[in-house]
Amino acid sequence: MTEIGILGTGARVPDRVVSNDEVGAAAGVDDAWIFRKTAIRQRRWAAEEEATSDLAAAAGRAALESAGITAGELSVIVVATSTPDRPQPPTAAYVQHLLGAADAAAFDVNAVCSGEVFALSAAEGVLARRGGHALVIGADVYSRILDPADRRTVVLFGDGAGAMVLGPGGGGARLRHTALHTFGDLSGLIEVPGGGSRLPVDGDVLGAGLQYFAMDGRGVRRFVEDRLPPLTKQFLHEAGVVPDDIAHFVPHQANGVMLETVFEQMALPRCTMHLTLERYGNTGAASIPITLDEAARSGAFQRGELILMAGFGGGMSAGFALVEW
Repeated sequence: MTEIGILGTGARVPDRVVSNDEVGAAAGVDDAWIFRKTAIRQRRWAAEEEATSDLAAAAGRAALESAGITAGELSVIVVATSTPDRPQPPTAAYVQHLLGAADAAAFDVNAVCSGEVFALSAAEGVLARRGGHALVIGADVYSRILDPADRRTVVLFGDGAGAMVLGPGGGGARLRHTALHTFGDLSGLIEVPGGGSRLPVDGDVLGAGLQYFAMDGRGVRRFVEDRLPPLTKQFLHEAGVVPDDIAHFVPHQANGVMLETVFEQMALPRCTMHLTLERYGNTGAASIPITLDEAARSGAFQRGELILMAGFGGGMSAGFALVEW
């Protein structure tokens, strides 16, 4: 089978900067409290006229330019998002149109904050059968589904999009291995209760605030701290590498305080963890590709180094990807 590589990366975050004091006012917390709990200083929120597809298309254009290919060369576009423009059609269809990628099949993946890794694995499978190039985008606009008074959630999230171009791996970073996990018995830890077929939006749903994102923060933290280290160990074994081999760790940018604890537990002795959450917050499915793009453009990765990407989020879900730069 032809090796699949990451040929280019790109990102887009909104222009509006939202400080901790601004976002914390309605939730009854301040900058010091938010930073102590999360290591986040600020985040970006989309303008009124910006939707998920707008950010996704902008990140996609940047990734295509980085890869040196045109939209017309794409075989498939996969958008990972849990905040689509509309319930139907897929946000990827809007992105396909905005990019002018008329020959590309386009679909969405929803694995919440693990979505980019799930989308990466899906796109790899498509290319293995169809050939050509794939554009994989993680994009979310969480600011539209947050309860301004809920300090457990509103202080964490920002908006943004990140993208990767996949293709024949000779000239790019080689995708070595992926693994995906879902723990449906824990699906209640992260959810937007209203708006689907079980609880359609009506006056009662809106009155109860069930249209907002809801999270059991302590339960999520237990999930990440208990599951991520052993799943990482299992993944590295499956990939045929040892912890000493990993040079870079690009995790989902959930909470900086939690990530420092988990990173220590993962015992990757020669590894640098890359974080962007201090400036961008938790950008959902966009957080891994935004962080990867920023590190790549800064020259942080050297040829031949191994990069571990790890996503975790609603479902509950976890996804891993190993890349040889």
